Amino acid sequence: MEALLCKRLGDPTSSFESPIELSRNHPIPELDSPTAVRVKVKATSLNYGTYLQIQGKYQEKHPLPFIPGSDYAGIVDAVGPSVSKFKVGDYVCAFAPVGSYATFIVQDQSQLFEVPKGCDLVAAAGLPIAFVTSHLTLVLLVLGAAGGVGLAAVQIGKICGAVVIAVARGAEKVQLLKSLGVDHVVDLMNQNVTASVKEFLKSRNLKGVDVLYDPVGGNLAKETMKLLNWGAQILVIGFASGEIPIIPTNIILVKNWTVHGFYWGSYIIHQPAMLEDSVRKLFSWMEKGLITVHVSHTYSLSEANLAFSAIKDRKAMGKVMIVFDDMGNASSKL
Repeated sequence: MEALLCKRLGDPTSSFESPIELSRNHPIPELDSPTAVRVKVKATSLNYGTYLQIQGKYQEKHPLPFIPGSDYAGIVDAVGPSVSKFKVGDYVCAFAPVGSYATFIVQDQSQLFEVPKGCDLVAAAGLPIAFVTSHLTLVLLVLGAAGGVGLAAVQIGKICGAVVIAVARGAEKVQLLKSLGVDHVVDLMNQNVTASVKEFLKSRNLKGVDVLYDPVGGNLAKETMKLLNWGAQILVIGFASGEIPIIPTNIILVKNWTVHGFYWGSYIIHQPAMLEDSVRKLFSWMEKGLITVHVSHTYSLSEANLAFSAIKDRKAMGKVMIVFDDMGNASSKL
C-alpha cells in the first residue's frame, strides 16, 4: 500500500532533504485485536497539529519512523471476529493520532463513527476535528475564522443563534465569512481588531464578548482579551501563531473569567459518548445542509509537501485534504 513516512523531524514543506517520504510498498496493517477494524482511506485531513507533529513540536511525540495521521474517512475493508458495530463496506470516519496518511489504517471499532451513505467522504474526513471541536465549545468571537476549525465554529455559532464576530486576514477570506452570515468580520490586513469590534458592539448595544474561541494564540489572543465581558469564557483551541499566550491569573480572578482547554483526542478516552453524540448531530446537520465542510485544497499523497505548504503559508480557507484513488489533485475547491 502507499504510506507517507516521517523518517526524521523537520519541515514537511521543504523539498530539500524532506522529513517525509512516500512508500509505495508499505505493508498493509493486520487486524490487531478481535474488535479491530481495517479501513480503506478515501480522504484524510491536514491539521496544523500534524504539521507541528512532523517537526517534533507537538505535545505528543512518536518514535521514528511513523505514518502521520489526523481525521479521515473511508470504507471498512475488514473486521475482527468480535466487531459488532460495523461490517465490510460501511462508510466510517475517525480521528487517528498517527497512521491515516496511508491507503489502509486499523483502529478499534470504539474509535470509529458511522458516516451516512449520502455524505461525501472527502467532506466527512474534514468533519471530526474541526466541527466536533467547535460543536463542543460554542463561540462568539472567533480568531483564525477562515481556517478549518474557525469556519466550523462560525457555522455552528450561527445555527445556535449566537452573534458571531470573526477575525481573519485578507479580502477573499472576509468575503467567504460574510457569505456564511457572520454578523461582523474584522480584516487584520487593514483593521484594528479592538477598535473594529468595539464599534460593532456599540452599534448593537452590546457590552462585550462573552466567549473567545482561540485557535491562534500569540499577540492576537492577548489583544482580544481586552474585549471580554466580566464572566467571559476563553476557549483554548490551539496556537497557530506559534506563540503560547500568558493569561495573568489576577485578571482571571478579577474578571471572573473561565479558561477552558479543548483537546479533541482526550474526549475519546474520557467522554467517548459525548464525542459520539456530537458527531451524530453534526452529520445530521450536514445531511440537512445546515453545515458545510469547506474544502480549500485537495492533494494526492505524493503532494504532501505542497499540502503542508498551503497550511504553513496561510493559503487555505477551510480544510486542506489528501485524497486517495485519484479523486483530486492540488486545486482550489472554493
